[in-house]
Amino acid sequence: MKFKQSEVQNQRIERMTTSHLVVGIDMAKETHVAQVTNYRGIMLTNRHLSFSNNIEGFEKFQRWMAAIKQKHRLTNIIIGMEPTGHYWWNLANWLTHKGLQVVLVNPATTKRNKENRDNCQSKSDPKDALVIADVVSRGYYYEHTKQPHVFQRLRTLMSDREFWVANSVRLQNRIIRWLDIRFPEYSSVFKDWTCKRSMATLKELPTPQDLVGRSIPEIIAVWRKHMQRAGGSTGTQKAAELIANAKRSIGDVTALTEAKQDFVRLIAEFERITDMLADIEKQLHVMLEEIPMAVQLRSIKGLGPIFVAAILAGAGDLRQYEHGRQLLRKAGLNLAESTSGKRKGQIIISKRGDSSLRKYLYLATIQLIGINPIFQELHQHNVQVKHMKKQQSVFKLVYLVSQAA
Repeated sequence: MKFKQSEVQNQRIERMTTSHLVVGIDMAKETHVAQVTNYRGIMLTNRHLSFSNNIEGFEKFQRWMAAIKQKHRLTNIIIGMEPTGHYWWNLANWLTHKGLQVVLVNPATTKRNKENRDNCQSKSDPKDALVIADVVSRGYYYEHTKQPHVFQRLRTLMSDREFWVANSVRLQNRIIRWLDIRFPEYSSVFKDWTCKRSMATLKELPTPQDLVGRSIPEIIAVWRKHMQRAGGSTGTQKAAELIANAKRSIGDVTALTEAKQDFVRLIAEFERITDMLADIEKQLHVMLEEIPMAVQLRSIKGLGPIFVAAILAGAGDLRQYEHGRQLLRKAGLNLAESTSGKRKGQIIISKRGDSSLRKYLYLATIQLIGINPIFQELHQHNVQVKHMKKQQSVFKLVYLVSQAA
């Protein structure tokens, strides 16, 4: 069965009957705005509803919908909203718990349809709510379904990891900047400044001034405080290189005391975040063991636990997808083409979807091409036999990853 967006949209429109009350909500941090239409997009009330983002507001919204539903003798309700930031999350879950149908509308769809009703570029919360309701009545939405508890836990943990990874990258960039200013020759001694011997050096002897005047045995003695195998031929060589580079360093020496204090804080924070990330990865390993499909995905050579966790966190339960193309569309990896008359536009990736899922599907494919013999052979065939560009081959293989998932 091939998945086509137009077919799904037609099915949604067919399910929309004369008994449906269509509700559109414009989400905000403190006050939401709602408007209602019938299944044809015709307004059922001239007054919108503003309600607070708390339990009293939610109950007020529910009573308002019930009154309109009774007045117009309707039996079904479908509630649409944009997944704007995180403001929609609590209301959507509360309504779903009440047994009401909640659907989500892509903000880009709302933006493009804003002028359709009144041919005016004006913008207001009530108008946005009405546009959302109108978009829902025409089938341009996707379902909001609460994932099983283990997938929600996985998504929360991966979101936490993404945050701390971003912080770790910022810290590493700041540490490298510090070394480039104070000890630019350091990178010629330690290519990887995060290795044990390098970290021991940065904790105790981060500047050229700390190294000048020290002997090789003294430096090795400092390293032994932080690692077991500090000496040997490698240790002696590295210590000699450090001393030689420190003597001819061009590093800045102004405000050195304050700079070292800053560096101590940077290193301590980097180690703290590194420990947190290691703990999160242990939790991910345990959690993946609870998901049978994760065990199956990890059996694919080259698809590591972080990739599996990221894909399942973004996609949720893979059994909800009838076809791999649905997963690609959710990630925004479906193809888009602009063609008119004799002009044939370039085919591009739509990028209308979950950016994190898109990133990890792409990175997982790169990893598989580098490690998995099957993907290596397919990639070589695409490039050498079909004469595809390497990037085109990668995106073609992303489709295979989505099929495997």
